[in-house]
Amino acid sequence: MKYTKKPLFHGYANQILTIDVGTGKIEPRPLEEKVRDFFIGGRGLGLYLLHQKINAQTKADDPANPLILAPGPLGGIPQFPGTSKCMAVSLSPLTHIPGVSNFGGYFGAYLKYAGFDALEITGISTTDAMIVIDDFKSEIYMTEAPAFDQVFDLEKAIIDKFLQEGREKKDIVFLTTGLGAANTMFGCINSHYYDAVKPVDGKKGLFRTKQAGRTGLGTVMISKNIRAIVVLSGFPHGENPYGAADWEKVKHSGTKLHKIVKEVDPQSLRMYRKGSAGLITFMNKDDYQSLPVNNYQYGSDPRAGNICGKNYEEHLFDHRGMDGCFPGCNLRCTKGGWVTLVSGEHHGRKAWVDGPEYETAAGFGSNLGVWNPEFIMEANWYCDNYGIDTITTAVIMAFVMECYQRGYLTGEDTDGFELNWGDEKSAMQFIHDVAYRKTALTSIAGLGMTELISWIGDRYAARTSQPNPRRELEKFAMQAKGLPFSLYRTHRSLSMQGSYAAASDIGAHHAAAWLIKVDLLGAFPTFEAKANALITYPRVRLGNDNLGLCKLPWVDVFNPDSSSRKDTDIYINPASQEIYADFYNGMLGTNMTWEQIFEQTDRDINLQRILNIMAFDKTTGEHDWIPDRAIGPTVDALYEKEKAYNDEQVSSLLNRPLDEVQKMPTYEKRKILMERRKEELKKLIRVYYAQRGWSETGIPRVETIKKIGLWDFLSDEARAKITALNA
Repeated sequence: MKYTKKPLFHGYANQILTIDVGTGKIEPRPLEEKVRDFFIGGRGLGLYLLHQKINAQTKADDPANPLILAPGPLGGIPQFPGTSKCMAVSLSPLTHIPGVSNFGGYFGAYLKYAGFDALEITGISTTDAMIVIDDFKSEIYMTEAPAFDQVFDLEKAIIDKFLQEGREKKDIVFLTTGLGAANTMFGCINSHYYDAVKPVDGKKGLFRTKQAGRTGLGTVMISKNIRAIVVLSGFPHGENPYGAADWEKVKHSGTKLHKIVKEVDPQSLRMYRKGSAGLITFMNKDDYQSLPVNNYQYGSDPRAGNICGKNYEEHLFDHRGMDGCFPGCNLRCTKGGWVTLVSGEHHGRKAWVDGPEYETAAGFGSNLGVWNPEFIMEANWYCDNYGIDTITTAVIMAFVMECYQRGYLTGEDTDGFELNWGDEKSAMQFIHDVAYRKTALTSIAGLGMTELISWIGDRYAARTSQPNPRRELEKFAMQAKGLPFSLYRTHRSLSMQGSYAAASDIGAHHAAAWLIKVDLLGAFPTFEAKANALITYPRVRLGNDNLGLCKLPWVDVFNPDSSSRKDTDIYINPASQEIYADFYNGMLGTNMTWEQIFEQTDRDINLQRILNIMAFDKTTGEHDWIPDRAIGPTVDALYEKEKAYNDEQVSSLLNRPLDEVQKMPTYEKRKILMERRKEELKKLIRVYYAQRGWSETGIPRVETIKKIGLWDFLSDEARAKITALNA
């Protein structure tokens, strides 16, 4: 169909594209002003659109469950660093509650350039389909997707198709997923874009990928029989091409942040050389013990240098070109390199790997007891090629390894296959088998952690005639709300425990409140400060998801001017937040402080909570918890591994001399430590609820929802549910 777009105004296209792939109906429709101004964009707008389409009975694989892709009003503006983000939103097949994932690359920007603030896809196609949004021809259509079920074969076919039509590589951006998404509940969406300056074989130019990995939204995409979504577009031109209210103010704010990034990053994290993998060294420090090793059992290892950012920087990353995932970002943290694959049907192939990011490096590295960076890169490539989330895959594998370690699984349960710490060959085979759903073990693993716990418990009970060990398994099955943990060991960060348990409503992911680093640095010295951080940091972090912004230029580049600020949390980087406020006000024509801007995020945080309540009902608060392993030592041997630190903790808790505590039985000390830490976490969650204006069981109060203006945007079903639970 043909469509008409309007010039961008204050960063908005003011139009939504809806496609029912079952009926073939394609309909552009106006974005209501009251909805736009209340939910801002990105994640917030996506959650609102999801709420409008589903009810308490909707399942992730229902035709009515929409897959929503939404950039924000500040996304796609290269005059400011880190404006590359787009949000994917849908009901998650893994957690059965709303799933949200952000991804970089050009897709969100090009979708907006083509005239849309969001793309909403419903229905199920009768054939493997490809959606094409052609900005140059003002045309939208569905066509048959190229017949490839592996991502990089599909990538090549899509590129070749549009090049043969006379298109230029720089004008082609697209999303894909692969067979692994069809065979698991944790499929990822790959975002492909053309890097025109990366040298390859004496020439320049390479298609690269970023991922929407968390919560299984690639599985939603492929369940609709959508193999690819293509946008053909390009950057707008002319004076004030993005419709800013004050274009000079926007450009000036971008210049200021560019300067901070240029001056600070080379002297601190050096992300332009190490990418986010540089974080491994920090988390591995003896004082922090926060790098997960062997399924989060330990927090550091002397071999971590083998997989740290410095090693990737010096031996594996290709630093030629700019390494930014969107023009205008001088952080340049999108690292990658070449690796020769040694497993699977592509063994012997020299492949380009985008990554690994910190999560993937720790997940396939330290958490599996593997210290080979080439293995990590190969695992990264195959997960992208199959279309599965690296974090979920790696954490499930670590759980399986510990089940073998502790005797809950044996080769007898799995036709002779065993997965043990550091076994690279078996680990890689597990990835292939999960993607193809080859064995009973990997078929169940593909359904997610909760189903895997049940299967292993049942197998153990049948094999040994012992009671089902499910409760013991749950202690070290690292998940919350069904979502496997991102890669931080949280024993020494109560704030991060609270983040995983309660502040992150999609499950155990750090997007809402990545508090561990600043907590370890001493940002939250009191209990009250920790509780307050669970409010203030999600406002900013999820607010960036609404605006279409990458968090890294803010969170990982500390503005020196922030150090001199008084009566504030300097770790939230207030000097840079003021620059972001200038960007926001310059684009939208407002006059708000950064605190006021990000307080608006409370609207979609409460909406997401309400959507969770539609699934969990009165038990919603019961899901706000984490496994014992995330809280402290689950067995005596793990207490002894960090005996000095743990004994000091117990000494403080009991107000007894350290030498007396050292003489106590380990079991007794561990019990005291774990009980007190659990009490502290429960208390933190209660305080978090109170500060949010929620009940003691985690239900938003009616007066809270009305106070922030959300009540009028809720469905009748949601209002009735919240009213009943408040009663």
